[in-house]
Amino acid sequence: MKMLVVYTYPNHKSLNYAFSQQVMKGSKENANIKGIQMLDLYEEGFNPLLVFNEQKRRRDMHIDPELEKYRQQIKWADKLVFIYPIWWGRPPAMLLGYIDQMFASNFAYKDKKGLFPEGLLKGKSVVCISTMKGPTNYPMLWLNNAHKILMKKALFNFVGIKKVKFFEFGNMESPRGNHSKKLEKIYQYFQKIDK
Repeated sequence: MKMLVVYTYPNHKSLNYAFSQQVMKGSKENANIKGIQMLDLYEEGFNPLLVFNEQKRRRDMHIDPELEKYRQQIKWADKLVFIYPIWWGRPPAMLLGYIDQMFASNFAYKDKKGLFPEGLLKGKSVVCISTMKGPTNYPMLWLNNAHKILMKKALFNFVGIKKVKFFEFGNMESPRGNHSKKLEKIYQYFQKIDK
């Protein structure tokens, strides 16, 4: 299994970064994982802004040479791991800008006759690790699971990815947030995962 970790948080002294390190540590101890790439969107200076004009057209985004490196990473990976905070009930703008550009028509999906397109990323799987200030059940109780619906149904299922695992960690700004227990859970998961 080959794994791409997409990390989206602007501070390496953060809990989100600690989660990314636990993912890497567990994965390196897992014989089922044959290769790991880490993409830190902030460190990379990834530009989340969409630009469409006479030179850059939306219909050509799947062949934009500036995004080729990132398309190759997605093609290479069997498993995509996203690490990010939940802000205002959804992932940060930096990650959404990456998604807008990378999950483009004719790369991630292809329009066809009928209601739904053909997903072109079939066979891949996803793990989403997210943190939030509020309680863990906040998205489910107050937002009707908007975060999971956005990521799983509106994005990943749409492009053919059916296996999506979520770790939503709440109370992360509280000293009673059980940080070490949650970090250990992520380490153990990636140390043992087999597909």
